[in-house]
Amino acid sequence: MVRKINTQVIIVGAGPAGAAASIFLSKAEVPHVILEKEKFPRDKVCGDACGGKTAFVLRKANPHWLQEIFQHHSQYMPTPGALFFAPDGKSLSIPFSRKNVLAGQAAGFTTPRLTFDNFLFEKLATAYSVIHQNVSVQSIERMPEGVKVNFTQDDDRVELTAPLIIGADGDKSLVRKVFLNHHTSPKSNCVALRAYYKGVTEIHPENYIELHYLPEILPGYFWIFPLPNGLTNVGVGVLSERIRKKKLNLREEMLSAIKNNPHLRRRFSNATLIDTIQGWGIPMGMKRERVSGDNFMLTGDAASLVDPFTGEGIGNALYSGMLAAQAAQEALHADKADAAFLEKHYDDKLFGKIGAELKTSALLQRMCHYPWLFRFVLNKAYNSPTLNHAIQGMFTGVNLRDELRKPAFYANVLLNR
Repeated sequence: MVRKINTQVIIVGAGPAGAAASIFLSKAEVPHVILEKEKFPRDKVCGDACGGKTAFVLRKANPHWLQEIFQHHSQYMPTPGALFFAPDGKSLSIPFSRKNVLAGQAAGFTTPRLTFDNFLFEKLATAYSVIHQNVSVQSIERMPEGVKVNFTQDDDRVELTAPLIIGADGDKSLVRKVFLNHHTSPKSNCVALRAYYKGVTEIHPENYIELHYLPEILPGYFWIFPLPNGLTNVGVGVLSERIRKKKLNLREEMLSAIKNNPHLRRRFSNATLIDTIQGWGIPMGMKRERVSGDNFMLTGDAASLVDPFTGEGIGNALYSGMLAAQAAQEALHADKADAAFLEKHYDDKLFGKIGAELKTSALLQRMCHYPWLFRFVLNKAYNSPTLNHAIQGMFTGVNLRDELRKPAFYANVLLNR
């Protein structure tokens, strides 16, 4: 027997994007159902770094949540910024923006996704949310009144209907596949590996995260993110097209960089690999794509919103989930869930906020194809305060990225101003 349920919004996926959508729907008192294929707590392969955008969304959701996070020193590592390493090993210190950051708090933090995702998941139980875990979605289809999802949970068969569905189901999103079957995203633009190490040395005294643009993996990047309890999240991300073209074994490339790169090998000389090296696809936001249509919206990795230059994904996932919840509230209030309405209230607002930074990051990422040009720009940054400030701004705000499009910016760089 099939059990039938009707609600206002269906959310597929309970990671950061889906959690943010649920949190803000509950704040707006909108009934909704969350479908999650796994059971929390569960791990998610990731770089484990949360910057200013993550903190911004958490403050909007509940200002006390950040205080709660920073009280758990054994689970969360505060970090005030990033170190940006050029191919020759020179570094730029990039502090995160402290706008709206409370005194005594860091602007960002690192934590295993097992910890952070479960933190968010535990905030979802409200009077307006119904959560189903260990779900297998059998089908998704559009109906005259909205959407219908058929799923199974243990021996229970359920037919779930709603005017709106939010796809927060990751890189291999079923929601995207169903509703954008003639406008699908290409394979993940980047493939990444993550490993946990203990005993990595020369970590920044304030636990800055590190992004290394090594000559042997350009146009990719290598990262070292400090975590609590002496652990570090170490990984590498390389464009899928480069992996296919060069027939790279990414695991071997990563381990070779650790062993042979002159700026890394001494730091790993006594480090120990904890657990296995794991990989995943990164759907990067190389250009604006459709992220909504009749009765649906896509968020996070399902919408390909990972920053192409820094690999930041958690902040954009949370931010898109928040905006999707706001658009859903407006759609339900207006009794409109057509493509034009959702594009105006979701796509336009989302890309109005993060579109410029994604576009600029895509340009910078493409620049990595030309190491000589990449080195030239980075070396200029040591002599030009204008360029140094702009590179710092890439990690902290959209407006500073827009400076890269102004003619006066380049004049100041050439004159080392």
